[in-house]
Amino acid sequence: MNEMKIGLVSISDRASSGVYQDKGLPALAEWLAAAVSTPFVLEQRLIADEQAQIEATLRELVDVARCHLVLTTGGTGPARRDVTPEATRAVGTKEMPGFGEQMRQVSLHFVPTAILSRQTAVIRETPDHAALIINLPGQPKAIKETLEGLKDADGKPVVRGVFAAVPYCLDLIGAPWMETRPEVCAAFRPKSALQPKESA
Repeated sequence: MNEMKIGLVSISDRASSGVYQDKGLPALAEWLAAAVSTPFVLEQRLIADEQAQIEATLRELVDVARCHLVLTTGGTGPARRDVTPEATRAVGTKEMPGFGEQMRQVSLHFVPTAILSRQTAVIRETPDHAALIINLPGQPKAIKETLEGLKDADGKPVVRGVFAAVPYCLDLIGAPWMETRPEVCAAFRPKSALQPKESA
């Protein structure tokens, strides 16, 4: 089976123009390296808060680079320049609102302004390929919290992060099998979800 390809997109006017160093891409790459135990390759993009450019980048990552999962960071608030959710919905064929709902639930344990977040997720399907696209927060700390969830002092989940559902979602759209490290984020699959046998 093909190797898992993950697209990372950091959306920031100032970081993309060199005003300050982007922190979103390194935070995403670091978290994935810690959480995902099966091999994967990354495609990374740093772009401005321009809806047409965001849409074009998401299409390129799915349709041309053939990513199976695309994670975006930034541009999900209520400000005029925050258009990531609009761009994401524009390229999607199915909306997956549960991801945004759960991310806000996690973030509300830390800040009341989590209700201002407009994160969402979609599936983008082409005739021979599909990918899951998820909008994440812009801050590295919030990225980790929403992906991983909140645990108590004994390490038991208090609020589950969204990444626990990602591997099974990828299974359902025909992506390569993904395993996670349980100590970081335990993936959940129904008992009926069997790993495909490696072809000889």
